[in-house]
Amino acid sequence: MAWNEPGGGNQHDPWSGGGRRGGNEGGGNGGGGGNRGGNQGPPDLEEALKKFQDKLNGMLGGRGGKGGGKGGKGGGGKPRNVFALPGLLIVVALAIWAATGFYLVDQSERGVVLRFGKFQEIVSPGLHWNPPLIDEVRMVNVTRVRSLTQTQAMLTRDENIVEVEISAQYQVADPRDFVLNVRNPQLSIENALDSALRHVVGGTDMIEILTSGREILGSSVRSRLQSYLDSYGTGISLQTINIESTTAPGPVIDAFDDVIRAREDRQRTINQGMAYANAIIPEAQGQAQRLVEQGQGYRESVVAEARGQANRFSALLTQYQNSPAIMRERLYLDTISEVFGSTPMVLIDVADDAPLMYLPIDQMGSGGSGVSSSGERLGDQGELDPRVLERLRSGQTGTGSSSNSGIRREGR
Repeated sequence: MAWNEPGGGNQHDPWSGGGRRGGNEGGGNGGGGGNRGGNQGPPDLEEALKKFQDKLNGMLGGRGGKGGGKGGKGGGGKPRNVFALPGLLIVVALAIWAATGFYLVDQSERGVVLRFGKFQEIVSPGLHWNPPLIDEVRMVNVTRVRSLTQTQAMLTRDENIVEVEISAQYQVADPRDFVLNVRNPQLSIENALDSALRHVVGGTDMIEILTSGREILGSSVRSRLQSYLDSYGTGISLQTINIESTTAPGPVIDAFDDVIRAREDRQRTINQGMAYANAIIPEAQGQAQRLVEQGQGYRESVVAEARGQANRFSALLTQYQNSPAIMRERLYLDTISEVFGSTPMVLIDVADDAPLMYLPIDQMGSGGSGVSSSGERLGDQGELDPRVLERLRSGQTGTGSSSNSGIRREGR
């Protein structure tokens, strides 16, 4: 039959020795050796627990466990140790206290260690141990960028009201100052931002805040706010300051929009004028430079011509001093040629004893053919007929100076 069947005679478990229970019952209190002698299986849980209780009772000075079965009591109990249990409890409490002192600092954090409320050190990321209830560790995230946004209505320098929405981003630069110097860092930076913004806006005109002065406003607020935070010792470092919006109060916003549009139109007109000026001025400068260069060229040509005439006159003076008569005749002929060469004229002979004759000198110079009043024809190339030349020669020989004096010039 199975060992655990009801009504069976075999009441032994399969892991225990065959004579353990029987030896225990037959041997009384002194059968301990026979009880363990036949045990060849794994240790019994109940037996191990009982041994532990016996050892604990022995440490605490209590009564020992029963040595045998029903045959009688074992040895007498030892006197109880009154300090054993408190000592054990103290050891256990110390172990728990030491185990709770371990903590882990994340990579993005720094730990500020306070010993009885006094600053001790700043711990870096990693596993650390500090005595609990003695040291207090406050974790501060030094990599997270915190943000703050405010919308305030404030008075400008020209006594107008403007609504400004501003946002600030900051990080913790010094964990010790951030934890110890300021009770509420968030509230402190809000108050400092409001103070810096009002100070800067109060020294700026409203038109500049609404139009082109927003960038200057942001930089001024950032520098002033950082100086406030440094003087407070907050351990905060500003990253950026952004002016989100600047608007006039609701009841007058339409009028200010009209003013802004008018200023934009004015600026656009100024830009158009500047563009026109930039197009006209270079052209005018080029024309002026051309006139200057022309004047310089004319001056140089006149000076050169005058120098040439002066040199020519000097050369003629030298020749005149050598032979005055020849130079006078030559100068006379050159002058007559120059004058008559550009003037249309006719030579008429008015001697008493000769027929009326004239020379169309203008036609002779132009290469055409002409006819005199007495019927003589001129040549095709502007030359006189030989008979006319012969009569002129004879008339000059016969009349002498009287015929020369009778010749005059008549211009047309």
